[in-house]
This record gives sequence, structure tokens and C-alpha cells, in this order.
Amino acid sequence: MPPLLTSPASLSSSPLRLASRLGGAALRPASSSSRHRRFLAPTQTAARGATTTGGGGFAAMSWLGKLGLGGGGSPRASEASAALAQGPDEDKPAPGNEFAQFGAGCFWGVELVFQRVPGVTRTEVGYSQGAFHDPTYEDVCTGATGHNEVVRVQYDPAACKFDDLLDTFWARHDPTTPNRQGGDVGTQYRSGIYYYTPEQEKAALESLEKQQKVQNRKIVTEILPAKRFYRAEEYHQQYLAKGGRFGFKQSTEKGCNDPIRCYG
Repeated sequence: MPPLLTSPASLSSSPLRLASRLGGAALRPASSSSRHRRFLAPTQTAARGATTTGGGGFAAMSWLGKLGLGGGGSPRASEASAALAQGPDEDKPAPGNEFAQFGAGCFWGVELVFQRVPGVTRTEVGYSQGAFHDPTYEDVCTGATGHNEVVRVQYDPAACKFDDLLDTFWARHDPTTPNRQGGDVGTQYRSGIYYYTPEQEKAALESLEKQQKVQNRKIVTEILPAKRFYRAEEYHQQYLAKGGRFGFKQSTEKGCNDPIRCYG
């Protein structure tokens, strides 16, 4: 994914916006990963008035304070933002179709693998399960909003069973690494299945139990109700199908099993 700017000049937009809307909390930067500049998972110390989620709490943002950029937010505004973000997904699938949401690391490669599944009629990447309304990519990458990078899959249950999607999900990633997939580290890369119906919940739980029997480490996948889906910026949508970083388009043909180059 594109690197994040971490110089003082880059603090004029998204981090300031985030600090204000999270009730004046601040963010702690961390070292970059081997491939891309990242912010590691936040500490478990929650900011006043903020709601923590399954991905972790809000970091104490001393670095913004030292720059004179912390404070000034409203706890009540933070609570209202969290209430919106934690609401159900109110979007509707196409007639005769159903939704499912999955988090399995960087959403570029996850989307492509679901695009290739027969019976999947639409995919979108976005952010969900956080406590911050209308986040940007930069907001989510701080790790402080609690969002996960997810793919919302629309599928035709007459042509694709939810169990087929679960099989694809388990095969795509390592569900035993908390807040991490390979070199991508942070709460936004956690493993998650987000269900829309009781039937999906039951299938997901049974599937996890079955997977745990073949894993030699504990599965950390969270299984939770689907929350409000915030569609990611347009350049993230079908990123690898459009050519990725290097302009080499990757096939979305149904049933294709070509290796997926995660960053293009």
C-alpha cells in the first residue's frame, strides 16, 4: 500500500481531523515495516469518551501534544461518532443477492481472491468495526480508529454458498497471527468474519471450530455482526485488477488460480 507521510508538514489534515473527532486523543507513531511505512497497533489505554473495539484501544498521542496539536475535541462528539460507526450496515444487496464481510489483511489481495469466486457478483473494499464515523485511509492506518480493512462481498446464494466464501477466507490468510498478515502490522489487518444473518453466524462458528482442529496454533479470528461499511477511496477499489502499483493487471476471471501479487 502507499506509504503514509509522517513529517510534521503532513499533519495538517487527517491526523488533526482524527484527533479532534476522537475527543482530543492523540496518536503514537511507530516504526515502519520492511515494505511500507506503518503505524503499529495502539496501546490499550483508551482516550476519554472513546469506545474501544475488538481491534484494540486508542493510543496516548503525546507526539501531537508536543507539537501543540492535541486536545480540543468533545467527548460527546466522540460518543456520537462511535455510535454511528458501530451501527449496522444499512446498505442493501442487489435483489436475490446477499452480503458478507471479511477481514484478512491488506484488502487489495483479499478482494481479488473473492472476485474470482464463482457466484460472487460484486466486491468492494472499505473500513468497518471501528469507533470513528466516516474514516479515511490515513485515519485507519494510524490504528487508532479500531477499523478493520474489509471486503464486502455480494454473492448469489443460488450459485455460491456462504460456506464457499468461508473456505476462500481460510485459504487466503493466516488466522493465527493477531493484528498481522506478513509484513502488514496493525489492528486494521486483523482476521475477521462479519455476519449479516444468524445463519451466517452459525456457519462461521462451525467453520472456525473445524479449522481449529487442523491448526497448530490458536485461531484469533473474530466473528461479529457486520457493522456500518465505509467504502474506501476509489483508487483502492479493484486495485490489483486495475494494475496495482506496477501496472500489471491481474485476472478476475472466475475460477482463476493465478498467484496473487499482493501489491501489484
